[in-house]
Amino acid sequence: MTKVKRVKYTLNPTRAKTLPFDEIKAILRGADELIAIGGRSLLSKILKGSKDKKIKELELDKTPVYGYFKDLTIDEILQKIDWLIANGYLKIEYFYRLPLLVYTQIGWEIEKETYSEELLQHLNEMLKSGASHFNMSFLKDKNRQIIFLLLDKIKKSGKKEYIPLLQDWKNTECKRVRERISDVLDFLNKI
Repeated sequence: MTKVKRVKYTLNPTRAKTLPFDEIKAILRGADELIAIGGRSLLSKILKGSKDKKIKELELDKTPVYGYFKDLTIDEILQKIDWLIANGYLKIEYFYRLPLLVYTQIGWEIEKETYSEELLQHLNEMLKSGASHFNMSFLKDKNRQIIFLLLDKIKKSGKKEYIPLLQDWKNTECKRVRERISDVLDFLNKI
């Protein structure tokens, strides 16, 4: 049997005791596209705003935090990423021979909140457009935990303005999500 030669890495976290929470959220948001498929180097390039060919090919330049740390060096960005790993927000797991990023439980909880809030802002922008029908297909393949958190936020808002959007969304979803949308619609209609 041939032994797999793993790519080695060394963490070099920033010496700061803590990072601003906005930076933690931005790094976790950038990592979302790379979970179990990319590593620290690729994440640092996204956060730098690199014009690297691979970034363009994978459309990682469309990530909301692309270029978030544009004024820092790649090494400074890597130190921040390594700080998140050393402090339990991200971890590295080997997939075959490559060290790839994955969320820890605490990192995933923060990312779910960040991403669901981002989606809610997008829905609010759609409502402001004044359209009478909404194409909700962009939500079809999103993580179900994030979708349920988004629906909880809509329900908690108590805003009836979401009703037409939810009705259009309901038509594009699978049974479990449709049921949750129906629950939110019933709640909003009773207010």
